[in-house]
Amino acid sequence: MSETVSAPAPLTVKDFQTDQEVRWCPGCGDYSILAQVQKIMPTLGIPRENIAIISGIGCSSRFPYYMNTYGMHSIHGRATAVASGLKAARPDLSVWIVTGDGDGLSIGGNHTIHLLRRNFDVNILLFNNQIYGLTKGQYSPTSEEHKVTKSTPFGSIDHPFNPLALAMGADATFIARSMDRDPKHLQEMLLRAQQHKGASFLEIYQNCNIFNDGAFEIFTEKSTKPEETLFLQQGQPLVFGAQQNKGIKLDGFKPVVVQLGEGHSKDDLWVHDDHDFYKAQILVRMFDDPRHEYHLPRPFGVFYETERPCYEEMMQLQIDEVMTAKGRGNLDKLLRGNEVWEIK
Repeated sequence: MSETVSAPAPLTVKDFQTDQEVRWCPGCGDYSILAQVQKIMPTLGIPRENIAIISGIGCSSRFPYYMNTYGMHSIHGRATAVASGLKAARPDLSVWIVTGDGDGLSIGGNHTIHLLRRNFDVNILLFNNQIYGLTKGQYSPTSEEHKVTKSTPFGSIDHPFNPLALAMGADATFIARSMDRDPKHLQEMLLRAQQHKGASFLEIYQNCNIFNDGAFEIFTEKSTKPEETLFLQQGQPLVFGAQQNKGIKLDGFKPVVVQLGEGHSKDDLWVHDDHDFYKAQILVRMFDDPRHEYHLPRPFGVFYETERPCYEEMMQLQIDEVMTAKGRGNLDKLLRGNEVWEIK
């Protein structure tokens, strides 16, 4: 007598929630990011036992406690290193790295850039609140110049990192930006990052309402958001403004703002192509220079995406080649190396 095996019930948001009390400050942007991650997870079609979330140290790094998947709360700055080892050993897993601007760009900066250049097929979610929140308000690698904090009472003299420019310099194959207070856009970017084959780097503007409240308010408030944000869409001209009446065009390599209908049409504008390496370099730097004659909006969306072999696949191919084409490796020969002397 044959048995009928029923298909497992589809996963829901509740399946990805744990019984742990979520312990962030009331109003913290991390709540929204957690909610959006839990919303997109059931749509991926990946069993929970095949998902691993790795974090370092910081407020954002409590994430594994609140996701009903496998995970590890590792040590400061080393989430990328731990995740690299996990992906190398278990390439079948969907690996997510949750880190912050301090954890991932300060003590963990070296590990971050090398993961990106190696192109492990993992997803990096970098929560950027431009402050150290867990340790109570010191300036971070992304804090603006002249930032007054507990550790810089007379203002920071450090020049800040631009996370996306750093990722471009490390040859990341997927680079994007979103924000905690735009749930729909954040969900879209999380899905795009997961669909990418290779290392995806998603910077998420996250408000720390205790130690750096309002750092990104100009991009999130209804009164200012239309004029201050530029949402990138593949194959579409760069248009922004409350009336969608402003656009960006290139004057050589310099982006300039133009008014539509005043001698300019959408046909004159820069059309976004997230496979264009050179224009991506301009986009990630658009807000860096305060001396720019135009006030430029802040871009959000996918800046750049390309294909490159993943590290774990190349490693497995190398192992297979050694084990099959050349026979089993000789450990004694490997340890001896090529520099061998015979003593008589």
